[in-house]
Amino acid sequence: MIKTEGLRKSFTSRQGREKKVVEAVRGVDLEVAEGEIFGFLGPNGAGKTTTLRMLATLIEPDGGTATVAGADLLKDPGEVRRRIGYVAQGGSTWDESTAREELVLQSRLYGVSKAAAMSRAEKVLEGFQLSEYADRKCKTYSGGQRRRVDIALGIIHEPKVVFLDEPTTGLDPQSRAHMWDEIRRLRSEGMTVFITTHYLDEADALCDRISIMDHGEVVASGSPASLKREISGDVVHVGTPSVAAAAEVLDASGFVKKLETHEDSVRLYVEDGATAIPLILRALDAASVELGTIELHRPSLDDVFLTKTGRSLRES
Repeated sequence: MIKTEGLRKSFTSRQGREKKVVEAVRGVDLEVAEGEIFGFLGPNGAGKTTTLRMLATLIEPDGGTATVAGADLLKDPGEVRRRIGYVAQGGSTWDESTAREELVLQSRLYGVSKAAAMSRAEKVLEGFQLSEYADRKCKTYSGGQRRRVDIALGIIHEPKVVFLDEPTTGLDPQSRAHMWDEIRRLRSEGMTVFITTHYLDEADALCDRISIMDHGEVVASGSPASLKREISGDVVHVGTPSVAAAAEVLDASGFVKKLETHEDSVRLYVEDGATAIPLILRALDAASVELGTIELHRPSLDDVFLTKTGRSLRES
């Protein structure tokens, strides 16, 4: 459904009297299959939204090639626009309009007759559980309700693929969970969904496949499960006020495959956490290194990001 090769974009910023070129996207290669939820995961400023805006024809790439829903991004951007839906972070509803009015107008802008537009609006309102609010002004909606209207506007013309930029940012946990259900429903109806997110749990729970982006580049791609399997074994976090001493002792042990230090902890990658923890405790005790906490967990997407970039996505 989407394929890019070497997609890139730079911007020029001014710092005082000097101009500085910022490479926002540095040669991104992507492949998104039909009918999947594809996630673009990365910290703010990684280049996710810039890539999304290029694929949605809102900004023109500086280089590279791309096809979206079978249309060439550079040669036929108008056809790309006809085949996609796009929902920006900021939303698109008007305070004084109702959801029904917004949806009918959006359909009409795509050349649908008034009768068909009314029918589509009714169907979408029901699908997104907005029927009881349909004729209230958007300014009366909750954040979750308004976000559902945003996504309904993005798919009212029945696109082949819909781009959702940070679809759950600012929503409470209940609204986020409901939004996840709506996104899964779109996939079950045959739509390809491309989302950007900086939420680890969202990418892990929702996406069939993801690409992790950092500093304008894709650093890893695959299903969440396959990416986590690349980091074999377990991860042990050792909290200690003596990070340097703990790192020196543990790095010299034979059971630690990889070690990373942080401000107040040491992160260890080991083959088997249950076996390693008693060894860690004995090694630190023998060296008289003070221990604060010790935690064991399976590798997460944050561990994948840390392995690829050298820093935590949560910290970024």
